[in-house]
Amino acid sequence: MRRQPLQKFLTQPRSTGLTVHVVFWFSLSLTITAIYSGLALREAFSHAYIVQDDARQHVFWMQRFIDSELFPHDLIADYFQSVAPVGYTTIYRIAAAFGIHPFLFNKLLPPILGAIATGYCFGISLQLLPVPAAGFITTVLLNQSLWLKDDLISATPRAFVYPLFLAFLYYLLRQSLLPCLTTIILLALFYPQYLLICAALFILQLFTTKKSLLRTSASLCAYLCAPLRFPKKFQLPPHSLSIIGLILTIIAISGYALIPGKFDPVITATQAKQLPEFWGTGRSYFFSNNPWYFLFLGPRSGVLDVGFVRPATLALGILLPILIRYPNSFPLVKSISPQIKVLTQIFCASILMFIVAHLFLFNLHLPSRYTEHSFRILLSVSAGMVLTIVIDAILRIDCHPAKLKTIILSLGRFSDSRAKRNDNRETRPYSKLRIYHYLTLSFITAALLFYPYLVEPFPLTKYKDGHFPALYQFFQQQPKDSLIASVSEEADNLPTFAQRSILVGREYAIPYHWGYYRQFRQRTIDLIQAQYSPNLEEVKQFIQRYGVDFWLLDQTAFTPEYLANHDWLRDYQPVTLEAQERLTQGITPALAGVVEDCSVFQMERFVVLQTACISQF
Repeated sequence: MRRQPLQKFLTQPRSTGLTVHVVFWFSLSLTITAIYSGLALREAFSHAYIVQDDARQHVFWMQRFIDSELFPHDLIADYFQSVAPVGYTTIYRIAAAFGIHPFLFNKLLPPILGAIATGYCFGISLQLLPVPAAGFITTVLLNQSLWLKDDLISATPRAFVYPLFLAFLYYLLRQSLLPCLTTIILLALFYPQYLLICAALFILQLFTTKKSLLRTSASLCAYLCAPLRFPKKFQLPPHSLSIIGLILTIIAISGYALIPGKFDPVITATQAKQLPEFWGTGRSYFFSNNPWYFLFLGPRSGVLDVGFVRPATLALGILLPILIRYPNSFPLVKSISPQIKVLTQIFCASILMFIVAHLFLFNLHLPSRYTEHSFRILLSVSAGMVLTIVIDAILRIDCHPAKLKTIILSLGRFSDSRAKRNDNRETRPYSKLRIYHYLTLSFITAALLFYPYLVEPFPLTKYKDGHFPALYQFFQQQPKDSLIASVSEEADNLPTFAQRSILVGREYAIPYHWGYYRQFRQRTIDLIQAQYSPNLEEVKQFIQRYGVDFWLLDQTAFTPEYLANHDWLRDYQPVTLEAQERLTQGITPALAGVVEDCSVFQMERFVVLQTACISQF
């Protein structure tokens, strides 16, 4: 069968190794990654006060690396420091040792992680389908998916799952023992939840056939029990990587399971069901009375979290099992490696851990974490292969005379008699058909490269601007051990932009560790009661109990509409509703009576009270 130049360039399988085609397509993949990263970096440095949404939780406390006097005895800072994985903390600490501020490092890290993920994704694609263009398409889809979600851009622990898990899969496919074990250790240090996916993958590989498992176990035992008889050329028996990897993974998981957390215990499902935070419009919405939504579409509970099908082109990945069944119609299918079964194993491992996470709620954190990341990788790889296989099938049409004749007749461009009379003009229909090829490829290319720009916003960064520099600068001038009480949404930005501790804030209301959230929830309830209490003595007792130094108020804080429109405070009932009813009845909070006398900072939206002044009344 004759191949056309375009087909040879795009879809002809290549031998393993570094070739010109591999270098070309890999360079193009990194170029796309750089473009997407550049768009994100442009936004990251567009404002003096700007921070990624989740970095406000996971990075703010790392300012302690720059100044150890910040956030002393801070419950929120201590909690987020305690739950940060060791590797994640270490890499930020190293950057700080070189003078790189944690928030600057947070902005610079995503392009690096994206480039690493791109490299390993490209390698995985070549392992499964040795067509460099398929590697390019796969990495484009993966990068689009990553930049349409705020995982990678956050540079929080979950951002590391993509380069590390892709590296794990790459070395697993290559059966490279030491690199594969290294990635397991790195996952344990940066995103330990995915050790469970690795363990499930190893188990699935071992139990493909029982006979294979028995032979491997016996062979491995012979190696371990008789080290003096190693062959001159060290070579582990088949499946030994899975056995050794599983042992190392179990050890790493056990290390986390046996070491108690500072803010344990983890909240139970029974406790969570009693809290409004886990229902409806709650801060950590999880449960639903709709079983279908709960198990399939819920953002934290569902297996089909809508985030992993962005871009929509990832949905093409589900067609791969269908194309594989028709190798005659899609000849490139024959070049797919037998290792393609790893995609099925990833799917099964993810579903298995999703079920286990539901059974042991919330001890393994959120169930959707075990499907959304792995499914995004799975669909990117499979969708890239589907597009490549289809493109190859289109380009092969003009390689077979019978198919060519059928297409020409169906198009009505040439009659059979005219084709016979013009045998010396056979190149014309071929040229005509190539035009359709070019148009089809142009459409696919345009759809592949430009689709994300039709989705707003792209890239999805979730950067938050600080709109009140004067407020941040005022608090920066206060003592470093100052504690600020506020129910204002702007309080979420103060630890980041002002480097000062807050009593509570919506951004930090994470309810999964009861040892932390029990205290946090009580603080919030006490703050609402004190802020809207008509009794000034109750306000003074609150100030003394928590050691509050400043009170940040919105100018509209003492209106019924303020509480009615405050979504976060609805989680804390009945105190919020009682406060709203008192305001509706015209009962003035005691705090409102001292605003004029105790105000130390005012601007168009905020007023700051000094609590030492309040205590003197």
